[in-house]
Amino acid sequence: MLISTIIKAVDLKNIKITDNYLGDRIKLVTDQVIPYQWKALNDEIPGAPKSHSIENFRIAAGQTAGEFHGMPFQDSDLAKWIEAASYSLIHQPNKELEQKIDNVIDLISAAQLENGYMNTYFTVAKPDSKWTDFSHGHELYCAGHLIEAAVAYFEATGKKKFLDIMCRFVDHIDSIMGPEPHKRQVYCGHEEIELALIKLYKVTNERRYLKLCEYFINERGKQPCFLAEENGFALGANDRWFHLDYHQAHLPVREQVTAEGHSVRAMYLYCAMTDLAIETNDEQLKDVLKKLWDNVTNRRMYITGGIGSQGHGERFTLDYDLPNDVAYAETCASIGLIFWANRMLKMDPDGKYADILELALYNSVLSGMSLDGTKYFYVNPLEVFPETASYRHDHKHIAAQRVGWFGCACCPPNIARMLTSLGEYIYTQSNDGIQVQLYIGNESEFTIGGNKVKLSMNTNYPISGDVLIDMDVETSHTFSIGLRIPTWSSDFKVMLNGETITTGVKIVNGYLYINRQWDKGDQISLQFEMEAKKVRANPRVRENAGKIALKRGPIVFCLEEVDNGSWLTSLSIPKNAEITFKEKGGKPFIQVEATRLVEDSFYGNLYGSEEVEVEKVEAKAIPYSDWGNRTPGEMLVWIRES
Repeated sequence: MLISTIIKAVDLKNIKITDNYLGDRIKLVTDQVIPYQWKALNDEIPGAPKSHSIENFRIAAGQTAGEFHGMPFQDSDLAKWIEAASYSLIHQPNKELEQKIDNVIDLISAAQLENGYMNTYFTVAKPDSKWTDFSHGHELYCAGHLIEAAVAYFEATGKKKFLDIMCRFVDHIDSIMGPEPHKRQVYCGHEEIELALIKLYKVTNERRYLKLCEYFINERGKQPCFLAEENGFALGANDRWFHLDYHQAHLPVREQVTAEGHSVRAMYLYCAMTDLAIETNDEQLKDVLKKLWDNVTNRRMYITGGIGSQGHGERFTLDYDLPNDVAYAETCASIGLIFWANRMLKMDPDGKYADILELALYNSVLSGMSLDGTKYFYVNPLEVFPETASYRHDHKHIAAQRVGWFGCACCPPNIARMLTSLGEYIYTQSNDGIQVQLYIGNESEFTIGGNKVKLSMNTNYPISGDVLIDMDVETSHTFSIGLRIPTWSSDFKVMLNGETITTGVKIVNGYLYINRQWDKGDQISLQFEMEAKKVRANPRVRENAGKIALKRGPIVFCLEEVDNGSWLTSLSIPKNAEITFKEKGGKPFIQVEATRLVEDSFYGNLYGSEEVEVEKVEAKAIPYSDWGNRTPGEMLVWIRES
């Protein structure tokens, strides 16, 4: 018996993460990052670009005088911070933090206009320009993030004030936008409100919110498109990289089969499309989403789970166009990929979605924040040469070091809300069973068929491939557990109560399903092969021809100058090189036999026909997510193979 097709997430309140590898990161966010980001939002970080986000709300509320400062979407930074802080309250109650959020909600309420409208940029800086710039104004985008924050805070605390504030705003939006003849047929250039509306619908049961989401999705891409008529369209300069495809508005969404345009916008759109497909059982939309997933993950994604290869427009380009040194791979885009993967799992239970979720999480998302939580990467290239990055115009978006904050600070609070809500991604559940998506140490509670079930997962994953799952059932009863078998694991072993399982087992779509009567004290033991491996790219990825990357389990490794000296491109790894995995102080690394070009063999010439001399060396690779936390220098993921 397999898990039914009606899949849902597990309530975050029922999951306690005990994991060492990721649990420490979540604790860091709760204890250090959320207070740090609060200071950043209040312009209290010395040397960091000013956020002015809180002050913008004070000005909009008439509590202080001054001018708006920041991006048109500055409100969204505060919204994501509230969302992250709300999730943190679930697993670590904090009355002081809760009061701080209540105070901010009071401030937001004071800044709300009488008709429900809420946006500090258009209230303070451009009061006569509301709803005139859908291409880049971000009014509906900011509304979406505020809705998500309100839902998160309501679910964490049960307090409705913020939720009521946002319902007033959505009611205002619904009164002026929609398919009806007396309304405006418009939508936001930056998707976000669509997925937020479904969240709002689920907590309020107000079907108008679902219908508004459905309208925004189905209206997108109809031609002629109103966006092209706006003065600010394509940045007001007819920039080809900011045309309709930048907004995923070049075709109706049901006709789109390749990922185009701004990568974060695309991810948020696909999230909403998936939510809608699940909610309405829209088979056409489901088929489109599967095609888009295949295009993104099999043709337009970096080995790290990064997406969006071009800096100009922060966007997708062409199939297999994945340059390493100018890769954009915005942190927010990988977070969006995780959001989408989690939804695809509920729509189409298949382990391939969890594989990508895991890949992006352990690599391109964790890389976005320093190990102490105070510095961030906006973009995540796969090779960095600081001297070049600081000089060349086409490398201007590349940073060799994380920074304390950004003028456009969408990524830091996005990382915070991702990690504090991570418990929602470990399992999915149906009426007749559980699926394990991520192997993260936790203690969780479920109700299956009216019976209480407690699971305790203990593991040192991803450093080790050993996982123990202990069962505590209120009453012995039959249900199914689906254990994801990662595609990176070429061999695995599953035991039940110390014995190899031989009956009641079936492998379907990447999961090993065990269907049986479970008793208190039952224990599942998993052992995944975690050999360090060489990975090669599809030959169409020109930049990686003749190169390999090092990967173990879900972790991609990279070389850093601090371990291997400068001129990392002089290193190569022989085909028969011995690769050794090691760990020190909980930090994994790989040692591999390599050779290095001897620079002196060029005799100072730029070109030559002589064979270049090589010397044997030992190279050290660390997790890609950890690079840039020590002495600044070169970094390399793809290494020549010899």
